[in-house]
Amino acid sequence: MSLRLFCPRVALFLAGCAAFINLYATQGLLDPLASAFDVSARQASWSITVTTLAVAVAALFVGRLTVRAEQHRVIALAAISLALPALLAAWASSFAEFLLWRAVQGLLIPVVFATSIAYIGVRWRDGAVTEVTSVYVAGTVLGGFCGRFLTGWVTEFADWRLALAMLASLSLILGLAIAWFLPRNPRATVQLPADRRGWHAERFSTPLLAAYAVGFCVLFAQIATFTYVGLHLSRAPFSLSTGALGAIYSVFLLALVVVPIAGRLGKARPRSELITAAACLGITGSLLTLTSPLWLIIAGLALSSTGVFLAQAAANAFITAHARLDKAGAVGLYLTSYYLGGSFGAFVPGTLWEIGGWPACIALIMTFQILPLLVIRRGWKVPALPVMAGASALKALDSSSNKENVR
Repeated sequence: MSLRLFCPRVALFLAGCAAFINLYATQGLLDPLASAFDVSARQASWSITVTTLAVAVAALFVGRLTVRAEQHRVIALAAISLALPALLAAWASSFAEFLLWRAVQGLLIPVVFATSIAYIGVRWRDGAVTEVTSVYVAGTVLGGFCGRFLTGWVTEFADWRLALAMLASLSLILGLAIAWFLPRNPRATVQLPADRRGWHAERFSTPLLAAYAVGFCVLFAQIATFTYVGLHLSRAPFSLSTGALGAIYSVFLLALVVVPIAGRLGKARPRSELITAAACLGITGSLLTLTSPLWLIIAGLALSSTGVFLAQAAANAFITAHARLDKAGAVGLYLTSYYLGGSFGAFVPGTLWEIGGWPACIALIMTFQILPLLVIRRGWKVPALPVMAGASALKALDSSSNKENVR
């Protein structure tokens, strides 16, 4: 692979790391946070909820705010900027202040995420979109793993504040590396006002609405699983330490290998097949976590997490390829739905946890693993063409629908 092709892929992989290294970093720290700020473990889960809610809100406006900016600069600056609120959260003096800086991180994360997906859509076409999106998603896998793993182990041997400060340093390093490797993209075309009805019709077309719903279900299941399994495994008979819980997140590394391979194999395959495979992996994995041997629970978490990242890659590629008129707007709506799912997944199972423990949580999680199959069965089909203002918009959506039927 030539340097011209290699550098953008490396930079997008690092962008995935930068977006996710802080996002779920507190997932294995609920007990230490509860102790430090004198709150319950359920209240401590708001350290995840406020971040994902902020991501969901900010994602709606990212496309409009960055449409005239150079995409490579936006991605790099947002990644570098993530270091400051990460550092301030590490040394927060109260739980309210801690949540504030976690929310600020959430406002910056979709700038990296949405602009990276839009960058891919501008630079690549057709099957290459699925392949490169898989590289980006693999970066999110590594970032999510490192954030959880490193905070768990540093907290075990030192302190959770030092752990989060270390992630702030890594955010700065990643941002600088992205600035070095990511080449300039042509500026995204700004659509004419005459086509606005066409944008609206495309953003809320049945296939894209189905993709948004898939994103909601996928992150709900992911966050619910890895937030409450930590509480499950920290109790008897497992009684795992913070460091051991951090090591559990090594299961994400399986997806680091599987997702790029699936992206290559899926270049000529319908994206709905990836969703089906993801659901099967997720359901099987969830059932395994109900067993008692720890190694089977870990195997179940590995299957479940791999399924989530496969579904995420498929949905991201679908959005990028299918949204032809307002790619940034469609990505923003997808991210809003995706992270709203994560926000609900962080606290909704809390009531079930208090009532029925881990089995009750798993029953809810499996429901959200099955729902994407039902959604894409009806949603990822060619809809009737909407009426558009502007011949160029009609032609673009017609081309999109013909090429993306159930892909």
